[in-house]
Order: sequence, then C-alpha cells, then structure tokens
Amino acid sequence: MWRTVLLGASLSLLSLSDLQSQQVQEPPRLLDDIRFLTDDRLQGRMTGSAGADSAASYLARRFSQVGLQPAAGGWFQSFTVGRDAPAARNTQAGALVGRNVVGILPGHDPVLRNQTVILGAHYDHLGHGGFGSLDPDSTGLVHNGADDNASGAAALIQVAARLAASPPARTVVFIAFSGEELGLLGSAYYVKQPIYPLAGTLAMVNLDMVGRLRNGRLIVYGARSAKEFPALLDSLNWYAGFDLKAQGDGYGPSDHSSFYAAKKPVLHIFTDLHEDYHRTTDDWQKVNYDGLKRVADFSLGLVTALANRTRPLSFVDLPGDVPPPVANTTQPLTPGYGAYLGTVPDMTGSPGGVRLVGVRAGSPAEKAGLRGDDIITRIGSKETPDLQAMTDALRSHKPGEIVEIVVRRGAAITTFRATLGERGG
Repeated sequence: MWRTVLLGASLSLLSLSDLQSQQVQEPPRLLDDIRFLTDDRLQGRMTGSAGADSAASYLARRFSQVGLQPAAGGWFQSFTVGRDAPAARNTQAGALVGRNVVGILPGHDPVLRNQTVILGAHYDHLGHGGFGSLDPDSTGLVHNGADDNASGAAALIQVAARLAASPPARTVVFIAFSGEELGLLGSAYYVKQPIYPLAGTLAMVNLDMVGRLRNGRLIVYGARSAKEFPALLDSLNWYAGFDLKAQGDGYGPSDHSSFYAAKKPVLHIFTDLHEDYHRTTDDWQKVNYDGLKRVADFSLGLVTALANRTRPLSFVDLPGDVPPPVANTTQPLTPGYGAYLGTVPDMTGSPGGVRLVGVRAGSPAEKAGLRGDDIITRIGSKETPDLQAMTDALRSHKPGEIVEIVVRRGAAITTFRATLGERGG
C-alpha cells in the first residue's frame, strides 16, 4: 500500500546503509487501510475466521511499516473463545482462536518509559451477519464494518506512524483487538494477560466507530473517569474545533470497559451511531475521510499529551444509574425493565456461574459486598449458570426487593443480601 521515497540523492549515489537510513514511508493512507480491511475477500472479519486472520496479519505488517516493535512474544496475542462464553451460545465461535495485534512504541524518558498509555481499536466485525446484525434479512451476506471498526483500526495506524516520528516520554502500546463484537473478549484477555503491568498503565484510549463525523460532532465517553480529563479535552479541542460532547463514566459497549473495570482511566472516541450500524451497508465509500483525519489528529494530540504528562491521573470510580450495556446484543436494553444490581460480568464466560470483573461504584452489588472475581451461582431461587440465566433471574424481581445472592469467592461459598435498584431511563 505504500511507496518508498528516496530523499536527498539518486539511487546510484547511495550506499546500502544510506538507503536504510534515508528511506521513508509516505504518510499512511487512511482509506487504503479501510479498503483492505473491508474487502469482501476478508468475509467480514469474524473472530477466528480466515478473514480475521488475514486482517491481523495485515495490521501486524502495517504496525511494522510505521515503526512499531512487536512485543516479546511477537505481534500476536492469541486467545481461545470459551465454549461457555455468552456469545458462543449464539454463534459457532466456541473454541475458535482470536488474535489481538500488539505494537510497541518505547518511550524516550528513562524513567517514564516503564509506564504505558494504551491506544486501542477492535478490528473484528460480524462476518456473515446473524448474531449481532441489525439487518435480519442479511444473514449469509458479508458485513464489512467500515465504520465499525475498520475506521478505528486505520486511525490507529495513522496515530502510530506520526507518533513514531517523535516518541513521547512514556511507552505507547497500540492494540488492535479481536473478539469485541462477541463481548469484548480480546480486551478482557489483555487485561488478564497484559504485556506491561496494568499498575503502570496511565490510561487507555479507545477508537471505535470514528469514521462518520457529522456536523463536527465528536463524542468522548469516559470523560469523568479521571479528574484531569475534562480540562485536557477542552484544551485539545480549543485547537481541534469539534462540537465536543465529553461525558460519562468508563463503561460502555466497547473495549474501554475492560480497562475501566480494572480501575484504569479510559476515553472512548466516537462519531456516533448511524443507519448503517451493524448492517451490510456499512462500506468504505460512506466513510467521512476528512472527518476521520480530524479525529486521528485529535487522537494523536490526546495520546501525546497523556504520554508526556509528568503526573499520574486521578482515577474516578463513578456511581452509575444504569448497568453497562452488553456489547452489541441484538436486543437493546429497555430502560426501566427489570431490577438493577450493578455488576460487570466477564463476557469470556466462566463455568458454573457468572464471574464478575467488577461492580459499579455505589451500586446495590457494591453495597451488598460483591466485588470483582466473585462468581454468582444463584440469585433468589434461581440458579445462574450463565449470563442469560442471571439476566432472567434479575428480571423476575422488582426494584426495591431484597434478594439473596450466592457467590463463589475462591474456595468459599458466601451468601449476600442485596436491595435491588431500578434501571435508569
């Protein structure tokens, strides 16, 4: 996709070492990357498919071309989709292998380079539709997912190329996640098996659906997940000039949720939903190219500012009125329907119950004493062997009811009593 350009002399006058030191790449062409990732030959990039593997290999090549380094184990971080994962009930994904693509840009500061900022974007999509598609008559047809999320993957490469030309103080980890459409599986795996310790991760920035900028309106979720974020975003937007909507805690139906549940500040950059979301019509021709360049510029400034700041961020664990939505379910949550517990389930699945990656601050779950790594096995009189059973159990109760929740915590079985809340509308 790139052409090599020689600077300063003709080919005949340059030695091999001169060539190696003076050759540069043209700036990444955002649409070239999107067009490759959305080609019908990749068959919609469903996690574990040959098309997804081709996309992963392409992203690794592009990471290398723009100046990133592989992690110690190589470019790929592989994980197996568990047969008990919630998404495996609705797809043939159980036991398939997903691959995160990880590129490293070492920081230049001898001390701060041991800390990291993560910039991520998922590259998987819906394959041939079915589970997750909002176009019910399109099962069997390729869903190319240009905005969701070839746009984010292309912006990831763009930011990496430009930041590699002048590395910041901290190390920046670029991750193209797999398994997002199946329930944030790739990001959940990375949080469990990080390349660098999460204790040294300053923040995670997520690019998901950034290719449809309209009327200059840019949404940034997670703006309240660190005390410093509102002022930082305002400062950056003074130059960028977006109609910026910065809001919310760090939960939501994309990969930043996995990091917020691990108590890391997060930001999700997003140009909003549209009529082609999760449909066969989400193709590269509809990407707002100039808008995507603006979003990539803004993301570059954001990551640069985070990676160069001298002080840590102040994480904020916000109470929430509603639970985080499950990623890309075919049926949206209905406000006010059922009782609210405030747990954050592990979408990778857990045998014999529902494992929690965290609980919402101030939620009924937290007040009752539940915490991350607990495995819920029963709510009231109903067993909860999986997430669907847990959802059904909660729907059988009303807000204000006191229910017993049986939890496996390590080797111990403990019963908690929770007063259920009401879902926000």
